[in-house]
Formats: sequence, structure tokens, C-alpha cells
Amino acid sequence: MNTGFISKTGIQAIEAIHPSHPMQPGHPEAVAFAYKRHGTQTLIAHFEVATGLIITPSIGDTRTEADFVAHIAATVDTDPHGEWSFVCDPLNTHQSASLVEFIAQRCAIDTELGRKGKTGILANMSSRAAFLQDPSHRIRFVYTPRHCAWLNPVEIWFAILTRRRLRRGRFASSQALKQRLLDFIAFFNQTLAKPFRWTYIGKPLMA
Repeated sequence: MNTGFISKTGIQAIEAIHPSHPMQPGHPEAVAFAYKRHGTQTLIAHFEVATGLIITPSIGDTRTEADFVAHIAATVDTDPHGEWSFVCDPLNTHQSASLVEFIAQRCAIDTELGRKGKTGILANMSSRAAFLQDPSHRIRFVYTPRHCAWLNPVEIWFAILTRRRLRRGRFASSQALKQRLLDFIAFFNQTLAKPFRWTYIGKPLMA
């Protein structure tokens, strides 16, 4: 299964202090600038390339190495014996020692992994990335070049999420924000999900 995934951090739960005044003939909507901030949430989402579905979204307060491995585990558990290709950016949490250990365990790889920061596969980010990208593994990662997040199809979905649910959104708590995100994902999967048509044909980008 091919999926593009990425995390959207710092999604703010903002509540307006004063109500907006609706649009009137000759006057645009008046939105008060004052607000209360109720913390943030982080969304880790997978876009399934073949179907356009968002699968196993994870929403929480943090985006740590442990959060990411737990998210990958939950995703793989939806098809525990299948083949997985995860497309993501080369963030350090996407190339962690615990992720290498998880992949080795799930793929039944008996190779000695070494010691983090010292030897072997776990020695550094480059050695860990090489292991995680190995095309012979049933579960592998494909890293987009730095500053090329637009190559990941999930970015298109995040733009849809921002435009339809987050822009000018008002949320009384971080839990309310989380529920709105989950509700939108359920709505999207039921009514809007479809494969994105990639139109870029490889011509050099102009500066």
C-alpha cells in the first residue's frame, strides 16, 4: 500500500471573544480580532494514494518520536501482513532508532542493528534512513528531498482541510478542535475521497 503522510503541528484552538457581525449590503463581515487560545493539536495523517482515503489519523498534544512510531504501528495494523510504502519528509522523528527497531521487528529482520550513536544501522540518521528506505523490506519509507514537501500528495489534502475546516475556525477547547478534525476526516472519507490526479509532467521549474 502506498501512502503519503505528514504531520500538521500547532493547529490552534482559538475561540473568539466577541461575535462577528454578519455581512450587510455594502459592508463585508466584521470579525473581531480578540480571541482566547486554548492550546494546540498535532495531526498525523496518511493519504492512501490508491483510494484518496485518510487512514488512521492521530491527533494529540505532541509529535514525538514515540507518537510517530505509535502512529505507524496503528497504520500497519490495518493490514499487518501487507506491503507498505510510506512517503514523508526527512524529519528526524521519521528516521529514529525506535522506528528502525519497529520495522525490524515487524519485518522479522534478524540483522544486528548496532547501538544508537555508536555503531551499525542505528549509528546515525544516514544509516537509519538507508535501512528504512531499503526496497527489499515489506515496510519501507520514501523520503522527499528537503524543501520539496509539495511532492507529497497528502499536502493537497492538508490544503483542503485548512480551507474547509481550519481557516477562520473557532474552537472552545482543544478537545473541540480534535473532534472537528475527526468529523471532517469522516466526512471527507465518505463523500470526497478519491485519488488525486498528478498533473506535473517533469518540466523544470522556473525560478
